[in-house]
Amino acid sequence: MGNIGFREILIVILIVLLLFGARRIPEVMKAFGKGVKEFKKAAKEIESSVDEDSDANSGGQKPSQPAG
Repeated sequence: MGNIGFREILIVILIVLLLFGARRIPEVMKAFGKGVKEFKKAAKEIESSVDEDSDANSGGQKPSQPAG
């Protein structure tokens, strides 16, 4: 289990064809691509926001060592 072979991929493709039909598949894939693009854009924005916050909080100085 865990290995996806040619048969499994073929079965999934056939099910998609039955559900959506040949005419709607390009439309569905286009929508899927837009969703992935938006997700990557949002993830990149969050990552840059976190980086900016961490840079602002450090102030360019090393964190102080606790006295002990």
